[in-house]
Amino acid sequence: MYSIYVLKSQKDGNLYAECTSNIENRIQYHNSGKVFSTKRRRPFVLIFKEDYSDKYQAYKNERYYKTAKGKKELKEKIKLCRVV
Repeated sequence: MYSIYVLKSQKDGNLYAECTSNIENRIQYHNSGKVFSTKRRRPFVLIFKEDYSDKYQAYKNERYYKTAKGKKELKEKIKLCRVV
């Protein structure tokens, strides 16, 4: 199982999206400062997760979510999840 996850920095409010097969371990890495790109933005909170059984589809969608159109779509999904 692979997951695309979105973390929100409690320091600056920015979002970070990535794909992984072990989400709990990955979030722990982010919050412990072991990920170079996020270590100055700690701590993080998980705000969205999308699961996939296919590794390639998960990584393909992760790349899409990092485009301008994909970011807009992802933010809409996050809003819908928070409303429910």
